[in-house]
Amino acid sequence: MERQQDSVLRQVEEANVDYIRLWFTDVVGTLKSVVISPTDLETAFDEGLGIDGSTIEGLTRTYESDMLLAPDPSTFRILPEYDSTGTTGVMMSDVLTPDGEPAASDPRGVLKRALERAERMGLEFFTHPEIEFYLFEKPWRRGEPLQPIDDGGYFDYVQRPTANNYRRELISQLESMNIHVEYSHHEGGPGQNEVDLRYADALATADNILTMRAMTKKVAHSMGQVATFMPKPIVDQPGSGMHTHLSLFQNGKNVFHEPGAEYGLSKTARHFIAGLLRHAPEYSVITNQFVNSYKRLWGKQEAPSFICWGHNNRSALVRVPYHKPTKGTSSRVEFRGLDSAANPYLAFAVLLGAGIAGIEGEYDLPEGAEDTVWDLTDRERRAMGIEPLPSDLYRALDSFEDSELMAEILGEEVFEFIIRNKHDEWAKYRNQVTDSELASTFNAV
Repeated sequence: MERQQDSVLRQVEEANVDYIRLWFTDVVGTLKSVVISPTDLETAFDEGLGIDGSTIEGLTRTYESDMLLAPDPSTFRILPEYDSTGTTGVMMSDVLTPDGEPAASDPRGVLKRALERAERMGLEFFTHPEIEFYLFEKPWRRGEPLQPIDDGGYFDYVQRPTANNYRRELISQLESMNIHVEYSHHEGGPGQNEVDLRYADALATADNILTMRAMTKKVAHSMGQVATFMPKPIVDQPGSGMHTHLSLFQNGKNVFHEPGAEYGLSKTARHFIAGLLRHAPEYSVITNQFVNSYKRLWGKQEAPSFICWGHNNRSALVRVPYHKPTKGTSSRVEFRGLDSAANPYLAFAVLLGAGIAGIEGEYDLPEGAEDTVWDLTDRERRAMGIEPLPSDLYRALDSFEDSELMAEILGEEVFEFIIRNKHDEWAKYRNQVTDSELASTFNAV
């Protein structure tokens, strides 16, 4: 760690960095930032930077508000052309208590604890996200329709220059920060795009997702556009998911792979998938944390609504992608339930924890579903043992509250905050009177 700190200090000096942004998130996943000068960086490395944690959603309780930010030197990057006031560096930061211990409420710390548990089993957790988002002409304002920047569809080459150049500029900026993009393309909705980040360990991936979100919005703003990761911004168009490929390695070997087995899946992989399926209702409030998230899940258009797995089944919650028999390291599972607005630290922690519960409990994997599950009748689904995901935030929260596994993975503070926060969100949602209600009821009787 000390060598990494020295390396960062040299980079800051050589690049004439004017400001350092220390990034962290609240429990919801909103990016937070504190700016320091390069002259204070060494002290921040040695002692941490004091902040008032009581002002951050879920970070701490008012009576224990003092917290420290500890910048992680391995995450240092220089932001490309951030503004005209000078060169800016950025680092992800861990949140600590005043005595230097990891804060129980820090989402990054939650994932680190989950990864440490896996490491004690000799396992490394790798992830590869496919991040979808929408681009609009201008910010949302009440009463005004959303205006996508184009009317393109899946894989379309959009002729409009601003739309065509957007992903090129975003990818260029991400690559300059050493965040590698595997590929990108136009998605199914008008103005909808997808950027796929290259495989990395789960902590690095979560850090990269937060940086990618910030850069996505920055590039959009620079082009006079607005980007959103809202799960379902347009009623009759696809939602924005974050399909994520998951794999476990041990001593450099992919433990999901077994030559000659069906789909090349080892027993470990099958138990892991079984864990994802069994605990899906419990962690849904983490992977799909907003009222709006369930409008994506239950809006069809390839979003998974039912708890099943399959090989060529894109309506399944978990899919086993095809890979060449000679490439055993490519064995993986694709989790399709996650949306682009999730807090990646918490989402990866609960997915890993559910999968490990399946491994440790040797859960049996049910039969795969190769039909399009949406096209089956309720009776056919019941006969196959296929249960639905929670259909709204309230039902997801109900399953979450009863989950000992989620409380264990997240820790008491984060677990209790999510319960309070989501009950509050649901109450506000229920208390509104919508245009749809007025249209259907105002003159009904």
